[in-house]
Parts: sequence; structure tokens; C-alpha cells
Amino acid sequence: MSIEMTRREALLAAMMGAAPRLHAGAKIAPRADSMILLWMAGGMAQTETFDPKRYTPYETGLASEKVLSTFPSIPTAVDGVRLSKGLEQIGSVLDRGTLIRTHRVGDLGFILHSRHQFHWHTGYAPPQSVAVPHIGSFMARTLGSRNPDIPAFLDIGQNMEIGAESDALKAFHTAGFLGSEYGPFQIMDPRDAVSVTRPSEYVGRARFENRRALHKKMLEASPLAKTGSDFQKESYLRSLENAHRLLTSPAAKAFDLSLEPEKSYAKYNNSRFGLGCLLARRAIEAGTRFVEVTTEYIPFRFWDSHENGHKRAEDMKATIDGPVAQLIRDLEERGLLDRTLVVIATEFGRDMMTEGKPDQTVKDQVKQPDVMTEPKHYGMHRHFTEAVSVAVFGGGFQKGLVYGKTAEERPCRILENPVTIEDLHATLYTAMGIAPDTAYEIEQRPVYATRDGKGRAVEALFSKKG
Repeated sequence: MSIEMTRREALLAAMMGAAPRLHAGAKIAPRADSMILLWMAGGMAQTETFDPKRYTPYETGLASEKVLSTFPSIPTAVDGVRLSKGLEQIGSVLDRGTLIRTHRVGDLGFILHSRHQFHWHTGYAPPQSVAVPHIGSFMARTLGSRNPDIPAFLDIGQNMEIGAESDALKAFHTAGFLGSEYGPFQIMDPRDAVSVTRPSEYVGRARFENRRALHKKMLEASPLAKTGSDFQKESYLRSLENAHRLLTSPAAKAFDLSLEPEKSYAKYNNSRFGLGCLLARRAIEAGTRFVEVTTEYIPFRFWDSHENGHKRAEDMKATIDGPVAQLIRDLEERGLLDRTLVVIATEFGRDMMTEGKPDQTVKDQVKQPDVMTEPKHYGMHRHFTEAVSVAVFGGGFQKGLVYGKTAEERPCRILENPVTIEDLHATLYTAMGIAPDTAYEIEQRPVYATRDGKGRAVEALFSKKG
């Protein structure tokens, strides 16, 4: 049977180019060895989570413009710092971390989740003339593996279903021009992680090895093998070797959640995201460099709260509160938190009345009634890009710090210490020992860790001891 290559495949193969050349920036002593990104996909409302404002309970006939937060605030382990009700457990460990309330995301015009997610994960606004890598791939390539038997970059929880925005959304889930070997090892459901890290018991070892050899021959016979660059072909083959090494390594036990003590397992077992946090901890213990755990993006579900915003936020906080706090406690108890960055982030915030930024609004995508007539109108519906909250634990960051301030009344502008995507990424890269102007040259152009190499670490976020 002949193998025909589509026009799209040919274009992709041609774009991948030769091996990128590293241009290292200044030497920086790393504060952290690994990073866990807990991604709140869909746009987590800052006023319902980490930056609560004046609380207004629901009542029929309530004017929409009067509502800033739909939950009361609660005290935390940090004196004077309050979070939204439903985050009691995260609040109890907030003294181990830094809370940034003034992250400002990019101006990308008409707001699409896929574009902002791409921007956050790569540091570059789409579209780009080259396939820019995920921040996890950049770290994996630049820093290398902590354990050659374990994937350097693990991605947990993102569905692979075809649907609205799916193709654009997945665009950042690659290593791009860095090569396949630095791409994410994807596990959709952590409960199935063990099944993708060992040969099927129905196939058997001998048959498995025969299939592996046949697969390699098919790759060599494919038209893509004659069209793509030698670098990309070799990188892809190395990625297959890495996967095979994991299948035959004792380190694969990290992916078997049945080996976790029952009492510990139960603390995470409230959702797929919760078990993803457990898998992330086990992977970090085994030597993974970068792990992303997502609450999963599906349009109009989970954090993508275009209606019933209050109930959605209530459900999502119940999903993340216990597992995130337990992850922080477990890492601390194992002596790993100081050298592990744990970052809670999202693509943008929410506001009931403002789409985009104050005085820089874009086309409305949700019709919020002036007066609420039913509970589904109660919540943070629009996409708010002026101020987003980010929480960071461990990795040399200060403990118990709240950085930045937003206005107490709508439109809740940033009043002090804005942090752009470039500077936030520069801060995370610096914590990992990577200079923000580190670059890879591809197609005779440099692609930097931060856009144009201009990101600047926010030094005030780091512990003075670090």
C-alpha cells in the first residue's frame, strides 16, 4: 500500500528546518530544578478566587453592575490576606507561596481562548512564522533531563477530542522547532497513566519488540522521511527511543497510581485534575523536569463560565482546593518544595461587565442583562484581560507575599506593580536558571525564551535567601 503525503504534511515537514543553535544568556544560579504548572483552563475569575472584592449575594432583580464577587472572602494563613470562599485549603498553605494579583495578559484583539492560551504557554502571540515551543519544551531542551528514563516534559489532563478551537488550542502542545524529543508526554487521564507506560499484557514482549521494529521501517519508508530535515527525523527517532526506555524502566512505577498508599491517594481522588496533581508529584519525585496539569479546556464548560458563573466557580474551586493544597504539603514534607516551582495560572480573568481591558474593550461575546432575573446570570461571564491572579509556591519565591494591587471597585484596574507575560516568564525562567534572553537560532532568526529577549525578572518576588 502506498503512503501519500498531504499538502499540509509537506508544508509542516518543510517548515521544521535544521537543528536549532543555542545562544545562551548570562549564567544564572537556579533556585529551582523543576516546575509544575497547574493550568486553570478557560479563564479563572480573579474576583472569585485569589483577588476577592465586595460580595453581593444573588437576588432576583439585582442590577448586574452592582456585582463584583459572588462569594464572601475568607481569611488565610497570611495575616490580612483573604481569598474567596471555597479556597480554604489553599488559603491554609498560602504562607508557603507568593500571590501575584496584577498579571496583565496581552492585547490580542478579539478574544479567543486558543490565542491567549498559546500566548501564555509560548510567550509569543499567534500566528508565528516558525513553530515556537511550549515553555516546558524550552526548559526541557535547555536544562536537559533530570532522569533519562523519565519524560522531561509531562502534560496531564488535556482531552484529545476534536471540537471547537481544538486545532489551535493544541498548537502550543509541541516542542516546535526544538524537535519531537522535547515535546510533551501526554496523559489524558491519570487513572490510565500506567497503561501508557508499559506494553500491553495481551501483546507480549516479543510481539511488542517486533511491532517496534516494523514501525521504525515504516517511518523510514514514508515520504515524510525524504522531505523533512535530518534533524527532525533524528529527533523523532530519539523520542521513540525515549518512550521505549520508559516502558522498560523501573522508573515507570511513578505512573502507577495504585502504588500510592490508600490514605494519600484518597486526598487527591476528587477528580481527574486531583489525580493529575498526585501524578505530578510522583513524576517530580522520579525526575521529571516540567509537568503541566490542566483542569481541561472545553468551550462553555469548567472555568469557561459564560453562564451559571457562580455555580461553575463553586464546582471548580471544590475540584482544585484540596488537591492543590495537598500537593504543596506533600512536596514540603518530602523536602522538594524549595527546589520545585508550583504555578497556578490561567489565560485571562473574568468580569461581568467588561470585555477586554477598561478603555480598550473589544467586541462583546456574552449578553449580560442589565438586571438579573435568574441565577444563571449571576457570575463572572466576560473575558477580562486587565488583571489576572497567579499563585507561585516554592522555587525560591518569597513566602506569604502578595504582590500588586487592583482597584476595589469596577473596573478593578491594576494600581501597583503590573506583571506582563514577558516579565512573568522571565521570572519563572530565572528561577529555573535560564536567562530571559536565552535564544535558539532557527531559519536564521533567534527565538528567545521571552519575546525578543526583553522579559525582565521581577526580583521582588524572590526570597532574599534565594
